[in-house]
Amino acid sequence: MALPVILLPVGVDDAALDACLAALERHTPAGTPVWLADDGQSGPRGQAVIEHWLASTKLQAEYTRRPRAIGEAAHLDQMLQACGDADVAVLAPDALPMAGWLQQLSECLARDASIATATPWSNAGEVVSWPRAGELNPLPADPALLAQALAAMPLLQPELPSAVTHAVLIRGSARRRAGGLDIHSYGSWYAALVDLSLRMSGLGWRNVLCDNAFVGRQSEGRPAEGDMEVLANRWPVWTARLAAFLMNDPLHAHRLQLQQLCEQAIMPQAQPDLFDACGSLPGAEPV
Repeated sequence: MALPVILLPVGVDDAALDACLAALERHTPAGTPVWLADDGQSGPRGQAVIEHWLASTKLQAEYTRRPRAIGEAAHLDQMLQACGDADVAVLAPDALPMAGWLQQLSECLARDASIATATPWSNAGEVVSWPRAGELNPLPADPALLAQALAAMPLLQPELPSAVTHAVLIRGSARRRAGGLDIHSYGSWYAALVDLSLRMSGLGWRNVLCDNAFVGRQSEGRPAEGDMEVLANRWPVWTARLAAFLMNDPLHAHRLQLQQLCEQAIMPQAQPDLFDACGSLPGAEPV
C-alpha cells in the first residue's frame, strides 16, 4: 500500500521542530513523501535545523518557504489544494510520531470507505487524549511498550465529534467534495479542521479514532481569536456535542483497555518449564 503524503507546517519553535523531524525520521518508512511548508515562521536556528535534516533524511522531502505569512489556515489550504485528490496526513509542528503511525492511519482509512478522517491517540489530543480524556497528559515514558499495547488493540474505529490537529489523515476525495478549508471564516487550522470535519460528516463520511496509532504532542492546538464564536454560530450543536463527549467519555472502555494492555506488557513473562529450561542449558543431557 502506497503511503500518503505528509504535510508538516513549520512553526516558530525550533526545538519542537527538531524533535518532530527526529521522530518523523525514526518512525516513518524511507521514501515517504514529506512536505515541510514554512509560512515565513522559522528563524535562523529553525532554518539550520531544516537544512541539516534535509541533507540527511531518508524520506522524500521537499521544503518551501513563503516570504510573507498568510496565516495558518490559508497556508494549509494552499498545501492541501496542491495535493489534489491525494490522501494527506497533516502533522502539528510539535508532533512526535510513534512507530507505525502512518501505516496504521493509512490502513484505517483503507478499511472503510466511509471514513473521511482518521485521528490517532495522543497525550494531548482532547477527545482522544490518553490516558485521561480532555487533559494534557505527559508524553509516554516507554514508547516501545505503548506500541506493543497498541498492536493488540481491537480495531473499532469509533466516531469522533471531529478530527484533532495533533495528527490527522484526510481522505482527499472527501475533502474536495466538502469544498476544502474555509479560510475566509477561520484563521486557525484548529477551527478550520473542525469545520471541514463537520461538513464531511454532513455529506455522509465519518471522522474516527485510529485505535492502534499514537502521535504525541508537546501542547494542545489552539483556535485563533474569534474562531470559536464562528464555529458556535455555524455549528451550534457541535459545541454541546463536544462537551457531552468529554463529560460522558464514550471512549472510556477503549482507553481503559489500552491502559490494561500497557500494564500487561510490563508484567514479567511466565517462568519457563523446568524441562525446557534444562534442555536449553549448554551440555544438558537429554532425559
